Amino acid sequence: MAKMFDPTCACGQPHAASFACETPSDGTGAIGRAIDEAALRAVFPHAPTRRAMLSAVGAGTLLAAIGDFLPLGDMREAMAQTAAPEKRDLKIGFIPITCATPIIMADPMGFYRKHGLNVEVIRTAGWAVIRDRAIAREYDAAHMLSPMPLAMSLGVGVAAPQPWAVAAIENINGQAITLANKHREKRDPKDWRGFRFGVPFDFSMHNYLLRAYLAEAGLDPDRDVQIRSVPPPEMVANLRADNIDGFLGPDPFNQRAVFDGIGFIHVLTKDFWEGHPCCAFAVPASMPREQPNTFSALMRAIVEATTYADKAENRREVATAIAGPNYLNQPETVVQQVLTGTFANGLGQVERVPSRIGFDPFPWHSMAIWILTQMRRWNQLQRDVDYAGVASQVFLATDAARTMRDMGLTVPDSPMRKETIFGRDFDPAQAAAYLASLPIKR
Repeated sequence: MAKMFDPTCACGQPHAASFACETPSDGTGAIGRAIDEAALRAVFPHAPTRRAMLSAVGAGTLLAAIGDFLPLGDMREAMAQTAAPEKRDLKIGFIPITCATPIIMADPMGFYRKHGLNVEVIRTAGWAVIRDRAIAREYDAAHMLSPMPLAMSLGVGVAAPQPWAVAAIENINGQAITLANKHREKRDPKDWRGFRFGVPFDFSMHNYLLRAYLAEAGLDPDRDVQIRSVPPPEMVANLRADNIDGFLGPDPFNQRAVFDGIGFIHVLTKDFWEGHPCCAFAVPASMPREQPNTFSALMRAIVEATTYADKAENRREVATAIAGPNYLNQPETVVQQVLTGTFANGLGQVERVPSRIGFDPFPWHSMAIWILTQMRRWNQLQRDVDYAGVASQVFLATDAARTMRDMGLTVPDSPMRKETIFGRDFDPAQAAAYLASLPIKR
């Protein structure tokens, strides 16, 4: 488990450095912090004086002043060159969906190369293949559904525990329920008894959100409907062939069903839970320890790409970069509609929802805890676990926070937050009580 408290912060004070430190960004990560710390200690060797100065003017102002007579920038750059990635040539598997946008765009837009990495992003057929190749270490890192590393680490759905970790969240929101056009008059989920639905994988936010939505309508997702795993690239074809009545899936396939005239968007999942996680950038749990420089470079590339993708003014450029045959292999207009949030819904209307999909890399522990409650709810997880303990081990909030802070991004004070999900308050500190209050469970 990553350490939650770091006594070596440049401010000279022990505190929750992962989430509260105000050491300024320098683009060189831990090395930059070490340079800054050494400079502060050299100029202000007495800790009380150092703390007083930092409290009075802030670390950024103080280091800027020191930089007038010490070449901190040159020192950071020189030191960074000595921390070359242990492994530069990497393979990262991905599924061709917009959830993977940061992982994909970091290739054609040069984010990996910028941080000294030679990455091959490999389009993969489905989530089981991603998982199996990750376990076999055919992939150095992978695009995964955010519940997958939790399940793998707990030994759920695999022969033995496989310690993988969520280093960053790839996207928030970005899913929808799409129904076949023949169901235009069945907009109430209470009328869906007997429907056949596709979800990408058993261990997916799609599965858990669909099940929760059905349960809220009084339907038992294991008895009143059929839910089957369908690889995202096959969802539209299955809808067209009438093999399924609808799907809760990732984009661009909700929009592609509308584009092809065979389905309509019933609801965006952001309406169930604003800001919910979907996919993740996953790494072997041992990578931060065994390949710290490679891990650091990957994190900088992914977080930088994620931040770039989240800006509305960049969305069309990103759509152009990822729509092509090597990546999503979708009409660019479909990808643009998803990323810009201005889209046809298949019911004759154009909607404008800028937050249809967002990109926020921070892996909240509270997200992981909710996922674990759903694994328990539907009996995928057949034993009680320490929700908070598992979350802190698998969702690397400490490492993500450190990278984000180095890049000058806002970092939460804590990796836990309360959520509103299907109109219910979710307090991660009261996960067992929340689970007990839910309707319909196995």
